[in-house]
Amino acid sequence: MVQKAKPPAAAGQPKRRGRPRAYEPGVALGKALDLFRKQGFAATSLDDLSAATGMNRPSLYGAFGDKRELYIKSYQRYRDEAAAAMGTIFREEMPLRQRLERIYAAALDIYLSGDAGPRGCFTIVTAASEAVGDPEIRAMVLDGLAGIDKAFASCFRRAKEKGELPESADLVALAQVASATMHTIAIRSRARVPRKELEAIVKGAIDVMLGAKG
Repeated sequence: MVQKAKPPAAAGQPKRRGRPRAYEPGVALGKALDLFRKQGFAATSLDDLSAATGMNRPSLYGAFGDKRELYIKSYQRYRDEAAAAMGTIFREEMPLRQRLERIYAAALDIYLSGDAGPRGCFTIVTAASEAVGDPEIRAMVLDGLAGIDKAFASCFRRAKEKGELPESADLVALAQVASATMHTIAIRSRARVPRKELEAIVKGAIDVMLGAKG
């Protein structure tokens, strides 16, 4: 029996392609990031992630891997976004006090953000807990902490070269105090301490590092 030949496709008619993805990976990763920042790793289930991203489990696995891999990708996204938000302030030329004030203001914008309330810093609030038992996350956390120390040290070094700090200034110690101030406002932000009180902590820390304004 001779089979009938299929009619040729109409001229100009686009070829059918596979079923398009019903999600945008970048948007889905952002939703996962928001959820991990709010709830942490252990308290966030795959069902939670499916509901937040609009993706079923097989789609989540196919796009991002297992929950741990999605957590790590979310953490890296947070780090990239924070670096983009604050990098310019660290690089631009401006007086040291103004630079520190702007750095901490930008940090508070990040820490106090969230539709359901302030979420603090991903590194300090959630990733540091996971670092205890996960070497890869621990390496990321340590890299992040070292990076902020290095960025602050560079600020203080440039200020010292311009005569804004005395020759006796200990750049390493100043950088560590500056970083520790970031950490404490991150924790207090998560605990919903009002911004006005956090700004008072920042002002006091800057006065300790640079001396009170005359």
